[in-house]
Order: sequence, then C-alpha cells, then structure tokens
Amino acid sequence: MTYKKLTQKNWSSWHHLLHKEILTKKILIPKGSNILISVSGGQDSMALLNLINDLKKLHNWSISVWHGDHQWHTKSSIYALELKSYCENKNISFYLDRANKENISSEEKAREWRYKKLCERAKILLNKNQQKHNIYLLTGHTSSDNAETFILNLSRGSNFAGLSNIERKRLLENKIFLIRPILIFSREDTKQFCNDMKIPVWEDPTNSDLNLKRNLVRKKIIPTLEDIYPGCSERINNFSQKMSNYNNERNDLSKLAYLYCKDIKGINRNLLNSMCIEARCTILNRFLREISSKQYSSKNLEKLATSIYEKNKGQISFQEFLKIVWDKNYINLEKI
Repeated sequence: MTYKKLTQKNWSSWHHLLHKEILTKKILIPKGSNILISVSGGQDSMALLNLINDLKKLHNWSISVWHGDHQWHTKSSIYALELKSYCENKNISFYLDRANKENISSEEKAREWRYKKLCERAKILLNKNQQKHNIYLLTGHTSSDNAETFILNLSRGSNFAGLSNIERKRLLENKIFLIRPILIFSREDTKQFCNDMKIPVWEDPTNSDLNLKRNLVRKKIIPTLEDIYPGCSERINNFSQKMSNYNNERNDLSKLAYLYCKDIKGINRNLLNSMCIEARCTILNRFLREISSKQYSSKNLEKLATSIYEKNKGQISFQEFLKIVWDKNYINLEKI
C-alpha cells in the first residue's frame, strides 16, 4: 500500500505521521480493532477523533466515542449535545456519562471517574458484540501533557517510574487496553491541525482555572520556562523518555540481581549485604511484592535493609499475619 494510494482530500502531514506510527508499531492499534475514543471536545481529543476516523478504513477499525460530562460549568450539557450531534453527522456511535460534580471535586477524582466509566462502557461493548478480541480505549494525551506530568511528578517527589514517559499502551483490564496514539504530537500541533482542518473545538472553561495544578503548570510555568530556555518542553520529553528506558533497564537488572540472591532457603543475606543500600532496597522490595501486594514505603525499606545489614539476627512485622525474619545467612517471611 503506497502513500499515493492513501492520499485523499483531507490527508495532511499529521495523518501521514500517525499512519506511519501505526504501521511501524503494529501492536499499538492492530488492524480490525474495536476502538472507543475518549473525547472531551478540546483540541487534543478532537484532533485524535478526526485523525482516527480518517484512518479507520485503512486499518479496518470500528470506532465509537465516549464523552464524560463533569458538569463543572454551566454549558457542559450543551457542549455534550453539540459533540453528540457532530459524531452522529459522521455516523460515529456516541456514548455519554454525566458525573455528580460533588463526587469529582479534584483532578484526581475526575480522572478516576473517567477511567472507571470508560472501562464500564468498554465492557458493555464487549458483551454486546460478544467479541473475543480486545477493545482499545484511546485518549488524546500529547507530548505537552507528558512535559506537564513530569514537572508535577518531579515537584511531588516521585520516584524513577513517576518521572518516566506517559505510557503509550497499557492493559487496564482483561481485553481492555489504554492507548495514547498522539504522544508524537504537541499541543501546538493539535491546535494547528484543528485550525487547518476547520475542526470545531469545545473548550472547557475550567481549563483556564489556575487553582487546578495542571492548568497552572500549563499556563504559567511551562511558558515561563520556554521564555528562559526555548525548546525546554521538548528536552523535558526527551529526558522523560530516557527515564523510561532507565527504569526499564533498572527493573530488568534488579530481577537478575534478585534471582542471583535467592535460592530455596530464601534470600542469601551475605550476597545481599555485598551490595549498596539502594540495590538492597530494590531487591527486598521485589522479594516482598512477590509474596504480598502491600506496598512498603521507601523509608521502611531502607530501615529494613539497614537492620538486616547491621544485625545478624532479627525480625520485623510485615503484615498482620506475616513477619520478615533473618539470621546470619538467610532472609525469609514467616506466618505469625
């Protein structure tokens, strides 16, 4: 299939880039996929909707749209109806959920509500069509969102994983994948795309509310950094990608180190203690997570690793019915 055959009236450089991305990364959104697009009405999600809709015949995709009305502003219901009409004119199935704004009073709660409702709708579609295949939930996250997330997570004191790139593809539940296909574009790209293609945009007024942390980063902090160091957003994205690669490498190497220290008797204390404190904490964390889903804080991990290093014998309660015990040679978990 050549580019010439794909050329059509509304084909643009953005279509070409996304199409190339899909062809290069075949597992991102496979041919024949059932797609549910989360559309807020803003420029990013409207760019995503139109790009995917224009490309669907080339990949034999079936697409639907989901919109979550947060009811945070007086025109939200009107915007939802206008977006519904827009989708119906394009023969795209449209699904709507309305939130109780008292229940989504923060950015975090609103995000949790959106993903919960998206997954609920995905399950309905899977059951309705009795599909054996997966369903792909698409969101309009861009590289600009990635830079904002990095700054927010860095400010909060996140670990390496929190400073990594926004994941492009992630399994949410059985047969339900979350995909962010336009991370290759910036917010300036989606704005230009919507302008060039004359795509309507329903901008949520709350996006200008500087009391919301992400808006403050988007409207004030990043523009200020760009004034001081032009191109910093792209460099932040590049560094975030390096952090993702580093985190993946660190996970793989920690797995090898864990297997090196572990045998049928438990974790070899002498081998563990030959490593630096950071490596010891990482290996102990992997050991504990293999046994239990309980998250052990960095502070407690360091305390545990130090105790095991300094004392030839000891024990620390881990859960209500579990304790970590060690002697001169081995570290294990025992029932209380």
